[in-house]
Amino acid sequence: MYMENDIPPVNRVDQIRSEISSLEGQRIRVRANMGRSRIVERSGTVVQAHPSLFVVEVEERRGRKARQSYQYVDVLTGTVEIYDIDTGERLLDFTPEE
Repeated sequence: MYMENDIPPVNRVDQIRSEISSLEGQRIRVRANMGRSRIVERSGTVVQAHPSLFVVEVEERRGRKARQSYQYVDVLTGTVEIYDIDTGERLLDFTPEE
């Protein structure tokens, strides 16, 4: 039986893709590390899940909406973190425990 960290990375990306597909239409909070100590947090709705990326429609200032895309690989590496908007619980955490 596989432990979560024993799953080959390709299969984990497939697992992330299917789990994010199941979140389509739901609101989430995304925390993205943009490098150089720049971290962007946004809340929005998962609107599309494509083969290598997913799209989140986020609320901007003054009620405007924007679309932001993220790669599944970034979720796998922890560069992009996804949280349940109601509980604050982190979803799809693949970072190795120390």
